[in-house]
Amino acid sequence: MAQQIADRRDQDFVLHEVLNVAQFSETEKYGDFNKKTIDMVLSEARKLAVNEILPTQKLGDDEGVKLENGSVKVPPSFHKPYKLFCESEWVAMADDPEVGGQGLPHAVALACGELFTGANCAFLMYPGLTHGCGNIIASLGSDTQKALYLKKLYTGEWGGTMCLTEANAGSDVGALESIATANDDGTYNIVGNKIFISGGDSDLVPNVVHPVLARIEGAPAGTRGISLFIVPKLWVNEDGSIGEENDVVITGVEHKMGIHGNATCSIAFGGKGKCRGTLIGEKNKGMKAMFLMMNEARQGVALQGHGFATTSYMNAVNYAKERIQSPNLLSMLDAEPKGVPIIQHPDVRRNLLIMKSYVEGMRALIYYMGYCFDKVGTSEDEAIKDKFNGLIEIITPVAKSYCTDKSFDVCSIGIQVYGGYGFIEEYPQSQLLRDCKITAIYEGTNGIQAMDLLGRKLGMKKGKPMMDLMGEIQATMALAKEAGLDDLAAKVEAALNKVGECAMAIGGAAMSEKILDAFGSATLFQECCGDLMMAWMHLWRAAVAQPKIEKAKKKDKAFYEGQVMTARFFIEHMLPVGLGKMDSVKALTSSIMEMPEDAFIG
Repeated sequence: MAQQIADRRDQDFVLHEVLNVAQFSETEKYGDFNKKTIDMVLSEARKLAVNEILPTQKLGDDEGVKLENGSVKVPPSFHKPYKLFCESEWVAMADDPEVGGQGLPHAVALACGELFTGANCAFLMYPGLTHGCGNIIASLGSDTQKALYLKKLYTGEWGGTMCLTEANAGSDVGALESIATANDDGTYNIVGNKIFISGGDSDLVPNVVHPVLARIEGAPAGTRGISLFIVPKLWVNEDGSIGEENDVVITGVEHKMGIHGNATCSIAFGGKGKCRGTLIGEKNKGMKAMFLMMNEARQGVALQGHGFATTSYMNAVNYAKERIQSPNLLSMLDAEPKGVPIIQHPDVRRNLLIMKSYVEGMRALIYYMGYCFDKVGTSEDEAIKDKFNGLIEIITPVAKSYCTDKSFDVCSIGIQVYGGYGFIEEYPQSQLLRDCKITAIYEGTNGIQAMDLLGRKLGMKKGKPMMDLMGEIQATMALAKEAGLDDLAAKVEAALNKVGECAMAIGGAAMSEKILDAFGSATLFQECCGDLMMAWMHLWRAAVAQPKIEKAKKKDKAFYEGQVMTARFFIEHMLPVGLGKMDSVKALTSSIMEMPEDAFIG
C-alpha cells in the first residue's frame, strides 16, 4: 500500500543515518530511547496519524467550526482522535513524564509531529498551542501556577492559546491597548480585545488557559511596558478546582481561506469588568516571555509548513505512478503508442524532483534543529550548549520562513502534477495549498523573520552563531569529499562563501545610512540563507548515502542512489538560482525605497 504521509524510510534515514539520534540513549536523560524504542514510538505515531487523524483532514475542512451561544464547536470528527492523542501522551512528547510527557528526544518528537501535522494540521493546532502555553508556565511560572496548570495542559485535559494580536496593533505588539489593573489579592483585572487567536475555544476541553499580553496601568509605553498574564476561561481555585466563569467571551470566529477545522477567534477579556488573571514572570518583561512562546511557535510553524508539503508530495508521487496519460516521448512515433504513467514524462518528473528536494531538505533541517536542542539538553559543557543554542537562534527565522514559503510552492506544484483534478476540491491537493498559506503569515510574517535575522541574529554575540553555522557546513563539505563528492562540495563551498559576502554587505549597510535599503533586501537575504541550508542538508545526506550504495540491497540501493541524485539535482539545478539571488542582495538596490508612493497607484 502506498504511503499517504511522510516517507518512513526517509524519516529513518535522517534520524538514524544522518543524525544518529540513538547516540543520546547513552546519556542519562534519554537512556530509555535506543534505536529500537525510537522506531517503535515512530510506528505508533504513524498508526495514530494514518488511522485516526488523516481521515479528519477533509472532514474537518468540510465541517468547519461553529460558534453557538458563545462557545466553539469543533468538527465532530476531531473528538475521538483528540481523546486518543491525549491518552497516548502525545501533547508533551519531549517533556518530563512527571508532568504528562513522554520524555522523547526533540528530534524524535519532531519526526512524530511531522506525521501528525501532515495528517491534519488544523487538528494538531489544538494540542500544539496547548503545549506552547504549558511551556511558558514551565519556564516562567511560579510554583503555584505550575501546580495549577502544567499537568492539565501537558496531558491535554485543558486547552491553551497565545493571546498577542490586537486589531489596532497587528504585528506592532508594543501598540497593544489591553490593560491590567492590580487587585488587593495579587491578581489583576484584565480588559482588552484580542483577534486571530488560534484554538481560542473548543468543546474538546472544559477549560482553556490564555497567556495574555497587557500593560499594567502606569507602565511605560511601547514594548518596555508589556507584561504577561495567565487568564483561564474558567477561574481556577487555589485547590485546583474549577471556579466561576472568568468574563472571557468569544465574540467571533473568523471565516478563513484554510485550516477550517481550527477555531480562529476574536476574544473580549473583561467586557463586564470581571476578568481576572495572574502575572507570569516579571512586570514589564512580557516581550521576553513572548519570544519564548514565539520561538517554539516559529519552529512549530516550520514543521506545519513541512507537513503540508510532505503530504502533497506523497499524494503527487502516488498519483503520478498511477495516472496513465500520453505515450512516452521515446515511443511517440510507434504505430500504436500506448499511454504511460505520467511519472515517465520529463516535466512531471522534474516537478516531482523539485518537490522531493524541498521536502527532504526541509525534513533534515527541521530534525537538525531538534538535534541541536538535544545537544543542549544532554551536554555538560557550557561551550557546547552555547554553540547549539546559537545555532537554534540563527536557524529558527530561516526555517520558519523558508520552510513555509517553499512548502506553499511544493503544494502548488502538487496541484500541477494532478492537472485539472488538482484544482477540484474532491481531490486533496487544493486543501493543502489553502491550509498551507497561513504558515507564512502567523507567528510573525516571513518579512518579520527576515528583520529578525538581519536586525538581531546576524550580529548576535559578535557574529559567533553565524560563524558556528558556517563551521558546521564546512564539516559537512569535508565529509562529502571523503565520500568522493568533491564536485558537489565545491559548489556548496562557493555558495557558502557568497552568503558570507552577502552577510558582510547587508550587515554593514544595516548599520549605515543605507539601513532602509538593507532591510528592503532582508527577505531575499533570508531566502539565500535558506537555499544554502538546503544545499548543506542535501550534501550531508549524499555524503552519508554515497558509501553505502555499492553494498546495499536492491531496495536500499535505489534509496541511496536517490539521495545522491536529489542532492545533485538541488545543488546543480536549483542552487545556481540562489547564487543569482545572492548577487541581488550584494547589489543592495535602492529602487525599493526610492520608488515614489504615488507611483503605486497605477
